[in-house]
Amino acid sequence: METADLMSRARAGDGDAFRALTEAYGRELQVHCYRMLGSLQDAEDALQDTLMAAWRSFAAFEERSSLRTWLYRIATNKCLDARRSGSRRPAKDWDVPHVEPPEPTRLGEVVWLEPYPDALLEGTQVAPGPEARYERRESISLAFVTALQVLPPRQVAVLILRDVLGFHASEVADMLGSSVESVNSALKRARSSLERRWSPRTDPGAPAARGSPSEEAVVGKFVRAWESADLDALVALLTDDVFISMPPMPFEYEGRSLVARFCAGMFAAGRRFDLVPTRANGQPAFGAYLRAPNGISHGTGLYVLTVAGDRVSVMTRFENTVLAWFGLPRSLPTR
Repeated sequence: METADLMSRARAGDGDAFRALTEAYGRELQVHCYRMLGSLQDAEDALQDTLMAAWRSFAAFEERSSLRTWLYRIATNKCLDARRSGSRRPAKDWDVPHVEPPEPTRLGEVVWLEPYPDALLEGTQVAPGPEARYERRESISLAFVTALQVLPPRQVAVLILRDVLGFHASEVADMLGSSVESVNSALKRARSSLERRWSPRTDPGAPAARGSPSEEAVVGKFVRAWESADLDALVALLTDDVFISMPPMPFEYEGRSLVARFCAGMFAAGRRFDLVPTRANGQPAFGAYLRAPNGISHGTGLYVLTVAGDRVSVMTRFENTVLAWFGLPRSLPTR
């Protein structure tokens, strides 16, 4: 069916025509909302709010911009509303049974962060505009998404729309009901703040190429060390400034010796794990399953790794509630 006919039918209230017009943009809009909110659950809520708002106002859509741009305008403003509402989930207390954690380096600011399954990135290979500054793999990495969460909401929106998606300043100004001068000013401040927290051009912790020999070698060594609780082999894989975080618990550890103490605690009392590979945020990840005497391994969480050269520079642990998002079971037979 021709687009013009679908547009006419959608304006007249045809839900099937509306879905036919908008379904191609659903996944990329979800990724956009995820970048802004740092949470897959919040991103899905914002996406549904976006589609509902678009459906309700579709009769007024005058096509002064493309449908994609119009949808991004709605999605961005829904995410801004969510960011401003302050309805963030609170930090959680330490809840790993029989493990006493070492004193953390610090307590993290971003405790609502959630991983994004690589499987959901399929079908989002939309070429960014000519003014985009970041590659796709950079702009979905956990480090990048985390850094965005501490910026003011409006700066986050401007930076993503301009530097990730490549919209023109005039388009962004229209989306935000602002001026080009205001957009450029917000972008300058956002870039400065982001560069202080994360610089993909100089950070050796930027994700290695997916499936590269170096990544596969490091990942293989990590699995063998973790599953055998070989602390020495694990520590040998870590960079000197290795960093570990575990949202929604605020504990953060930096430096090889402190991270080694944390891992030693995880292996204490004979705790042994099976790892099931997956990928999150363009990075290698594993469902972690604690072996039990009854021959069943129970899912305890998800680890996402950042590989820097031939070392692991960042480990991020998430709760076992995210396993289902990756098609992973809550328990499995011990190997």
